[in-house]
Amino acid sequence: MARVIVIGAGVVGLSCAVRLLEQGHRVDVLARDLPLETTSAVAAALWYPYRAYPFEQVTAWSAASYKELERLAGDEATGVVMRHGTEVHRVRTADPWWVTAVPALTRVTTMPAPYVDAWSFEAPVVEMPVYLPWLRRRVESLGGTVTRMALSALPGGPDGPEVVVDASGLGARLLAGDPSVQPVRGQVVYVEQVGLDRWWLDGSGPVYVVPRSHDIVVGGTDEEGDWDRQPRPEVARRILERASELVPALRRAEVRGHRVGLRPARPQVRLDVERRGASLVVHCYGHGGAGVTLSWGCADEVAAVVAGR
Repeated sequence: MARVIVIGAGVVGLSCAVRLLEQGHRVDVLARDLPLETTSAVAAALWYPYRAYPFEQVTAWSAASYKELERLAGDEATGVVMRHGTEVHRVRTADPWWVTAVPALTRVTTMPAPYVDAWSFEAPVVEMPVYLPWLRRRVESLGGTVTRMALSALPGGPDGPEVVVDASGLGARLLAGDPSVQPVRGQVVYVEQVGLDRWWLDGSGPVYVVPRSHDIVVGGTDEEGDWDRQPRPEVARRILERASELVPALRRAEVRGHRVGLRPARPQVRLDVERRGASLVVHCYGHGGAGVTLSWGCADEVAAVVAGR
């Protein structure tokens, strides 16, 4: 078994750590931001392959994550629930490219204007303020550690760990020297729970309304290259206006908070291997807006790479 350092304590890094610990490796997670401080903590975390490429691999990773999240939904402590929902369209639209990743997708033929097409399916919804602490506890219960540490480079050299898993997200711009990783700013509004039990999505916005146990996550924005983490009041107003057209019940919902997350987008997810000194480095970053959706599928592949090193 190997000594493994995982860089990054978001949903991808923690999922990789769990899978590696389950294989019997010694695993320590090092991160500048602890789990509830990461972009993962901001996510509405509806299972949905968003801004992640290439399609074939993303579909396979998404399918694996769907199955694992569906299994975890059987444990209330995880914060994962299965919810039905509907994605609406303003033009006739073919089935999504990831359709094989879900057990069933139903076309909806009657929708109010301006929508002319839609489909419904059941998807995992992950309450990140619950799920991330659960993942961290899972890491620690298996004997791993999670430590705050800001690194200026990936661990390596002659005395480096046997394996480094680079799940640093946007941090890969520095740590992996990869300028192709770019932020895509996503602003969300949290409103009170008004009895909503289905999620709604209009990809033309993007507009999404994702109910959780005590609130509803309403989004969003898709601003490439924008590093600003401060919520913008005028943007929040537009988010709520668009979402209220889709779900009118939101008009009476009290606003509970605002957050911004910077999605780590890349032309395609990087999941590959290189040798740095004595260390085998497994890169796993660039998941765009699909970190939760790809997390377990990518973690399984990372674990397989380490097992076969």
